[in-house]
Amino acid sequence: MTPTKPPNPFRVGFLVLPHASLLTVASTLDPLRSANRHLGYEAFQWLVISPGAESVALTCGLDLPGGPDLTAVRGFDMLIVIAGFRVAEVTTAPLLRDIRKAAASVPVIGAIDTGTWILAKAGLLKGARVTVHWEDIEALALEYPDLDVLPDRYVTGERVITAGGAGPAFDMMVDLIRNRFGAQLAHEVASSFITSTIDHATPQRRSQYGGIAVHDKVAAAIRLMEATIATPLATAALAKRVQLSVRRLETLFQSSLGYSPGAFYSELRLQAARRILATGSAPMTDIAIRTGFSSASVLSRAFTRRFGESALAFRRKNGKYAGNGLLRPATARAAPPDQPAASQGPNPAGRKRTIASAPRGSTS
Repeated sequence: MTPTKPPNPFRVGFLVLPHASLLTVASTLDPLRSANRHLGYEAFQWLVISPGAESVALTCGLDLPGGPDLTAVRGFDMLIVIAGFRVAEVTTAPLLRDIRKAAASVPVIGAIDTGTWILAKAGLLKGARVTVHWEDIEALALEYPDLDVLPDRYVTGERVITAGGAGPAFDMMVDLIRNRFGAQLAHEVASSFITSTIDHATPQRRSQYGGIAVHDKVAAAIRLMEATIATPLATAALAKRVQLSVRRLETLFQSSLGYSPGAFYSELRLQAARRILATGSAPMTDIAIRTGFSSASVLSRAFTRRFGESALAFRRKNGKYAGNGLLRPATARAAPPDQPAASQGPNPAGRKRTIASAPRGSTS
């Protein structure tokens, strides 16, 4: 019997921009490599693109080899943009022009993490259903009201696919493998990484309060809070929705999180305002409306009380530190015996995050 000829390789161009995350890049590429390994042939081929440079600097301080310009993806099956921090800095007019030209030559375009911002800036997402890293959801929806911005882990359509970060990117690529080669290969790929995939429509932040250290009713109340940031509910209304008395809800919040429901709700809204401030230039009045404050002045006062600086000062500073503590041989100090080498300290190259809950500019 003549052996079945393998199908033509599915070719993907990955545009990786400076200040992207190594974990996000690996989560996007490695499922395809694993699929090839299990199949025994190159079912998937990929090209890493870093226009104008032979490599791209990632947030951890390592460089990813790249090279060709975007014309190299003409005739490919898919183009995916992977971005991370400092999107405004890396998104130049020539880059947007080249992305538009490249996108016209491929049937599917995609974005991981803050890559969604870049496709939106290029005018390639008109009216699309998309997602972005959860820290950027409010800001993207505010900046591009024509988009249907969802909190899902990943969103797929015929023309556009988007994922919120490293974990969702892995799931989305496994889904791509499943659609082309079936559930068995998808299972083998996920098993190779000793993991399992999560449904695409699962909210990105589900695991934050997924019942691990909080009561189920508290988790349900938090989901309601996150869904109503712009139109906050009274504590009594929250309690009714989760079928508890106000007193019982307050007791559960205090014992699980150390907050009252009202204080926790306020914290969620202020963190949402903080993310928008760091990732865009929206007026304070718009941010106040988006985060459920009655006016810009009310938001400003609450922001200063909570964070110890004005919203304007925070926006100016913009918190670009991404946590890069890589030691480089030329600059690392010699460590005393039996002690680790000292870190070089904060490297300003990175995303717009200052603390774990602060914004990005925009996983992960």
